[in-house]
Formats: sequence, C-alpha cells, structure tokens
Amino acid sequence: MSEHQGITFFEAMGGEEGIRRIVEAFYPKVQAHPLLGPLFPEDITPVMEKQRQFLTQFFGGPPLYSNQYGHPMMRARHLPFEITPARAAAWLGCMEKALEETGMAKELRQAVLQRLEGPAYHFVNS
Repeated sequence: MSEHQGITFFEAMGGEEGIRRIVEAFYPKVQAHPLLGPLFPEDITPVMEKQRQFLTQFFGGPPLYSNQYGHPMMRARHLPFEITPARAAAWLGCMEKALEETGMAKELRQAVLQRLEGPAYHFVNS
C-alpha cells in the first residue's frame, strides 16, 4: 500500500507525532473496554510508551523498541495474559476507533488495521 508509493506506513501515518496521537487516542478506549481494561495496570503511561516505540518500529520507523528492550517477541510477552479471540477483536476495534479519531484517511486506516490483524490474532492463547 503506502510502501509501494515510496513511503513507509510510518511516514504515511504521520511519523512519530502521528504514532503518538494514535497511542494517546487508543489507550483510553482500551482502559474503558470491559474485556481489555482489566488486563492493564492503573498507570498506563509505561504501556503507552512501549506501544509508541513498538508501533514506530512495526510500521517502518526507527527501531525504538528493539533498541531499548531487544527483540520484540510480542507473542511471548503476551503469554502471561489471557488473550482470547474476543479480546483480539476488541483490541482491533479500539484501534479502529483511535485511527478514525485521529483523522486517518479510510484507505490508510484499512491498510493499518489489516497489518495489525495478523499480530493481534497471533497473540491468542486462550
């Protein structure tokens, strides 16, 4: 999609500022969601920072997450939590709302969600 046009998803999403806005729009929705909120700590700030770093890297920006924490190994990092298909779908739903809220164009929003769908369901462990 975007990468075929000569830019990365990261750049199409607005770079570091765009990722920050997405994360800031996303986590209040996650915290308020009945299936997702209980999985997260009360102080969500460190989680948001890790997500910002990971999404930056995942979408083609600088390897912020790996530089600080090593290889993402996201499935292994999520094993302590009960991730069900319903929770994966809820996570994607919250992300879709956050992408809409930030004003992302529909075509890019769909491509971003498609890219996140594989990892979201890969984390399912229950």
